Amino acid sequence: MSNERKVAIVTGASQGIGAALVKGFRDRNYRVVATSRSITQGSDPDILAVPGDIADPATAEAVVREAIARFGRVDTLVNNAGIFIAKPFTDYTAEDFQTKIATNLAGFFHITQQAVAAMLKQGSGHVVSITTSLTDHAVAGVPTVLANLTKGGINSATKALAVEYATRGIRVNAVSPGIIKTPMHAPQTHEFLAGLHPVKRMGEVRDIVDAVLFLESAGFVTGEILHVDGGQSAGH
Repeated sequence: MSNERKVAIVTGASQGIGAALVKGFRDRNYRVVATSRSITQGSDPDILAVPGDIADPATAEAVVREAIARFGRVDTLVNNAGIFIAKPFTDYTAEDFQTKIATNLAGFFHITQQAVAAMLKQGSGHVVSITTSLTDHAVAGVPTVLANLTKGGINSATKALAVEYATRGIRVNAVSPGIIKTPMHAPQTHEFLAGLHPVKRMGEVRDIVDAVLFLESAGFVTGEILHVDGGQSAGH
């Protein structure tokens, strides 16, 4: 099988932003390796579904191994998988903490390490992580310490990795969304959530896909935290 076409790995790919990212890369004629706990193989031969828990190092190994076995290369990794738990700080449980660290941080660490190792062998690659603008602009009444702790760490790691691999053909960026209209937000909350953005609307899934694809084609951009948040991080 030819390995000249580019290959993207998308985590958290079974729904919402992840599923839209898979479609966005396929529309650019990329082959895609899609992973999540619940993902199933469809009919498109250029999408390979690899089910598994992204927090498990074995899942990361399997995803990259299968990408290379099936498609011959790894050009892009999109770290989209993540969970959000909003509670007052003192109400977080040990289980909340472990769950967030496992999915948001361990998931990022293991798959990125495996993907970068593959990219180094071919001398090129791009890593994009989906974080949150709440790391830059906390919102009164929306307690998000564990999101800030984990996604803020990924923002910082993005810059460190960008510098570490700047001379070795690998770019590393992040997209930092505001609140995006997905099924995780009940319709009755939309008016309140829209009001948290200076533009007075929620973002659309397509806004995040467009940002990721922009970074994918922006060869001179690395170490960037691209805010796609309706002005949220700029202030109110």
